[in-house]
Parts: sequence; structure tokens; C-alpha cells
Amino acid sequence: MTEFSERVEQVSISGIREVFEAAGEDAINLGLGQPDFPTPEHARRAAVDAIDAGKADAYTSNRGTPDLVDAIVQKHARDNDVDVPPEGIIATAGGSEALHIALEAHVDPGEEVLFPDPGFVSYDALTRIAGGDPVPLGLREDLTLDPATVEEHITDNTAAFVVNSPANPTGAVQDPEDMREFARIADEHDVLCISDEVYEHIVFEGEHRSPIEFAETDNVVVVNACSKTYSMTGWRLGWVAASERRAERMLRVHQYAQACASAPAQYAAEAALTGPQGVVDEMVDSFQQRRDVLLDELEDMGLDVPTPRGAFYAMPKVPDGWVDEVIDRGVVVVPGGAFGDNGQGYARISYATDMAELRDALDVMRAATNAVQ
Repeated sequence: MTEFSERVEQVSISGIREVFEAAGEDAINLGLGQPDFPTPEHARRAAVDAIDAGKADAYTSNRGTPDLVDAIVQKHARDNDVDVPPEGIIATAGGSEALHIALEAHVDPGEEVLFPDPGFVSYDALTRIAGGDPVPLGLREDLTLDPATVEEHITDNTAAFVVNSPANPTGAVQDPEDMREFARIADEHDVLCISDEVYEHIVFEGEHRSPIEFAETDNVVVVNACSKTYSMTGWRLGWVAASERRAERMLRVHQYAQACASAPAQYAAEAALTGPQGVVDEMVDSFQQRRDVLLDELEDMGLDVPTPRGAFYAMPKVPDGWVDEVIDRGVVVVPGGAFGDNGQGYARISYATDMAELRDALDVMRAATNAVQ
């Protein structure tokens, strides 16, 4: 008998967390993907009111409160022009659980899951935990995922492929035609497309479109969350949106792993989704200003930076030793290799911090660049 499962032994601690926890307390943190804005006041107040009224003391429905489920349904109608049935919604403990239950419900041991490389660290790890075989796919020069690459790698053993736009760690935004193609691939090859849309509203150029808008079958599952759009990372509130039959299978995993999402967080999320959206526009405007400063400075240092059109990350190509030099000087960035083999030679920089701190970090990066060139 083995002491630990082989699936878990294949998974390492996240490279993002390793870098963050190794840094000193006084370091400027450009490593974590966490907005520096407060959760909107109306969302926080909704949670407090629910607690004060005793509405958050008990389990909710596995799927979520009826009002939250309705808010998510209305969100997809408003933002994506898609009618998702209430039975196709499950409120989860953040986007991470949403991704987890989507993979657990659709991937058998030994089946393949395709995903972008560099890509979010959870795609590989959660595929392995589900017993699947990870198949990382290289990206275009602009760090977007080419639908042709996905189609070339589909085999009879492929269970699913993951699309992430706007993307972590690259900040890339897929063009609408790419999303249409991903839906076609899912339909024609009868494989699942898992669309990670957690950064949906943080777009500077181009537009966000979801594959679920174009799908002719139910072979698209959307993963989303309030974490980034509403600066609610600590609330741990996400969801899946799918057909009723797919959601029913994911619910079988969710009800045993989680039972239900946090009740106070559900009331906060409902208020965030249905309340004034101007706070999101203000955040996005601020992120874009920071992005522009960051790009100008990195390019002035001579670094090659594919322009991120969304999220709040830049992923420049960097010289050997650059990441270590920057970290040693007190600024946390994440080596690109933490996001897959194709991330080697890059660094992920999060600009979800205030402008003054970002400018201080850029001074450190300039000194580090001079030291290693």
C-alpha cells in the first residue's frame, strides 16, 4: 500500500505561492493576481445585512440561493446574450472549485485535457487530480491560443480542452473568431470546451466573447467568478454555467466536496452582479493606466513584451537571471516556467497594485535589467 495517492504525488505546490511565501514582508508584491481595490460597498453591505438577519446561518441549496442563481442567469443574458437555464448554474467556492468540478465530472482516468502553455497553474494540477493526462499547447507569438493547434491535438482520447480569455498569466484576449472556432471544434469533435472567463470584464482592447455564445451543442462549460471583476478574491465565490445535464453531473461532485458555497459570500455576489457596475469600469480604467506605464517602462529597458489586452498581467521575455535579480532586490514577480515549459524565459508581472508602488518596482526592474545584461 502506498502512503499517498499517485495523483497527488504528481502535483507540486504552486510556483506562484512558492515565490510569494519566500519573499520578505517588505517586498513589493507583483506576484499575486489580486486587485488592490476594496470589494464594492453594496456587496459588503449585502453580506453584513444577511448575517444580521440570520439569513447566512444555514446551508443554502447545493446550487446556491435562488436569488443568486437568478442573478447569474441574468448576468449571462446581459453580458453574453445566452440563456443559461437556472438548473445549469452551480455557485462554487471560487473559480477554482468550478474548474475542479468541471474536470472531475467530465474526465476519466487516462483521458487527455488540452490547455494553453503558458497557462494558469491549476489546469495541469487539476487535470492530474482528476486522473487525466495533461496536454499543454504552445501559443502564438501574441500569446493567444490558436484554434488550429487545439484541433491538431484532439485525439480519440481527448475529453476536454480549456480556453482562458482574458488570460492568466499572459493578459491575452482571444478574438471573437477564435471563440467561434473553439465552439465549432467542441461541436464537431464532440469534446468539452471549458471556458475560463474569470477576467471577462477586464478588457482594454478587443472584446470578450464566450464560446458558449456560438455553440450548437452543450459542449461548452463556462467557469467564472466574482473574484477579479468585483475584487472579491477572499470571498471565494464562483460558478459554472452549463446545460442542465452537465450541471447535474458537476453537482454530484460539488455536493460532496463543498455542499454549498459560503452563504454570506452568496449574498455579496448577488449584490455585486445586480448592483451598479460603474465600480468595475473604474477598476478597469485604473488597470489600463498601470498597464500603459508598465509597458512603456519595460520596453524602454529593452525587454520584449507582447501587449496584454486584458486581465492585469504582463509577460515580458527576460534575460537569464532577471527574475532572481528582481526578487533579490525586493520585488516579487513569478518566473514564467511556473506556468508551463513554454513559459521559460518569461516572467509574469501583476500590475494589480497602486501606481506609486508600481513605479518603485519598475525602478528595481530597471536596475536588475542593467545588472544582468
